[in-house]
Amino acid sequence: MIRYFTEDTTFTLKGKRLISKWLKQVAQENGHVLGELNYIFCSDPYLLAINQQFLDHDYFTDIITFDNSDDFFQETGRKGVSADIYISIDTVKANGAAYGEGFERELHRVIVHGLLHLVGYDDVSEWKQRRMRAAENRALKLLDAMRAGE
Repeated sequence: MIRYFTEDTTFTLKGKRLISKWLKQVAQENGHVLGELNYIFCSDPYLLAINQQFLDHDYFTDIITFDNSDDFFQETGRKGVSADIYISIDTVKANGAAYGEGFERELHRVIVHGLLHLVGYDDVSEWKQRRMRAAENRALKLLDAMRAGE
């Protein structure tokens, strides 16, 4: 189940049904099933407070993912993903403009970025960053195709 929430922002996600279908397919293509994914859209100050409190980091970021997948596996015995994923709408807007992606495209990239971490992608080295970016681009092409098919 995928659920969408907001904290400290008035943002409303458009196309929730399609995005949920897309995320389920991305997980499936990577050999996982979805447990419970909670996307929480928030402001920069809200995410900064989470970053400071839980990760001891004192900087802004676009996304923080709390992986609960072990709980899912223990309950079901299946390889799946469950998480609480916090996304700063402020940072996504700024990055979308800075990278020339636009807000919606950057938002979709960040949304799937969180899921890709959960299914085994990482971005701690230059090689892994390229691999992550390629996976994001494949996922975004899939979303485009799904939109075209509606």
